Amino acid sequence: MPVISMFYGILISMYYFDNKQHKLPHIHAKFGEFESVFSIESGEVIEGNLPQKKVKLVEAWIEIHSEDLMADWELAISGQRVFPIEPLR
Repeated sequence: MPVISMFYGILISMYYFDNKQHKLPHIHAKFGEFESVFSIESGEVIEGNLPQKKVKLVEAWIEIHSEDLMADWELAISGQRVFPIEPLR
């Protein structure tokens, strides 16, 4: 699972070939023992338990980087190397 970004203690990952369970473009965000799955298209939480303050940060980051995330998604579902994306500053 490649980490594509990291900010404010949140690790953002995108799994290779991960289009079976959720069937839509998504990322995984982990903060300590908490983890949530976010839709790239809507920025909303699909599932998980990330603290609300961290959810807001991830939602903002997704909105800023949605085009880069979709490009990485296309690479990931075909098993290709994904590229890092700038963190939230």
